[in-house]
Amino acid sequence: MSDHLQPETLALHTGIHRSQFNEHSEAMYLTSSFVFDSAAQAAARFSGDEPGNIYSRFTNPTVTAFEERLAVLEGAETCIATSSGMSAILACVMGLLSAGDHIIASRSLFGATVNLFNNILKKFNIETTFVAATDVHSWQAAIQTNTKLFFLETPSNPLTEVSDISALAEIAKKSNLWLVVDNCFCTPVLQKPLELGADIVIHSATKYLDGQGRVLGGAVLGKRDVLMEGGIYGFLRTAGPTLSAFNAWVILKGLETLKIRVETHSRNALQLAQWLESHPNVLRIFYPGLMSHPQYELAKQQQKSGGGIVSFEVKGGKEAAWRVIDSTRLISITANLGDTKSTLTHPATTTHARISQEARDAAGISDGLLRIAVGLESVQDLQTDLARGLAL
Repeated sequence: MSDHLQPETLALHTGIHRSQFNEHSEAMYLTSSFVFDSAAQAAARFSGDEPGNIYSRFTNPTVTAFEERLAVLEGAETCIATSSGMSAILACVMGLLSAGDHIIASRSLFGATVNLFNNILKKFNIETTFVAATDVHSWQAAIQTNTKLFFLETPSNPLTEVSDISALAEIAKKSNLWLVVDNCFCTPVLQKPLELGADIVIHSATKYLDGQGRVLGGAVLGKRDVLMEGGIYGFLRTAGPTLSAFNAWVILKGLETLKIRVETHSRNALQLAQWLESHPNVLRIFYPGLMSHPQYELAKQQQKSGGGIVSFEVKGGKEAAWRVIDSTRLISITANLGDTKSTLTHPATTTHARISQEARDAAGISDGLLRIAVGLESVQDLQTDLARGLAL
């Protein structure tokens, strides 16, 4: 596609490879395998001498269409689709790292990511040091001779801390490390980590890329030599954390409305954050689009807006937080995010419940903290729904 086309156009037209039927909407190829013209062609496909589809564990036209479209939107050379966001992180670290290697990661990560680094990877003798997401010097100080990779989310989950991608990229490059950025909260509509110096971008496509809470999916994006020759594609091909063709098709269609949805999520979130900031029963608010956010100026530099996630701490701890949740009638009580419908969760007892109390305290996840993924509803209706519990 032309480099001159805008993202909203590319989200509609990239990755289209029409079949003999000349369909207008992208086809869904629900097949496990593909037929070869000859034994010689089969051998050439399996050896990699000839491009083409082989087996849907690692080659499928619908999945390829999704990969091509997301790669264009992120400005990446290539994309590897996976079955979920967590499998994207797993494929990345298992493809790039070996026993004895060391990771430096933000202390402010999704709970399952912390568990992956703390528990699963330790079994393979891959150690992780956790540092403050916003303290650039702590990342430099934590580097060891066996450090291979920086990993962070920005904004972070759930406190929306914003890390300086460019500064961390400079440190990583000087030390010959990979910088991996989870771009789930912003999507390429609001932030492009590769343009800021990151080597790899991770997505949970389950969230905003799908946008309607329908299917699971993930993606790893970056330079072709790192992903295809560096071991990530090999891990997917052999271990099989594969994105299904059906899920790929659903997310592919979700990308068509990504810009419209994300921009609306962001507008609604800013309005709701401003209202919550003035509420007498809210202790503090965490939203990068507010001037009160500690990294407000940095967020303005590397994001187009604050995004759709608002976290806030209520007076009264867990009891008060649960009362807010249980008093809602419109907002969905679920841990997913990025949906057209607003969702509300209590991180300390859900998304971050499996990490230690010490780790939660270090990450600032208090018992009174709530995270709302602001949807596309009327902001006035969302305020009314939250006000009921906040007033008690």
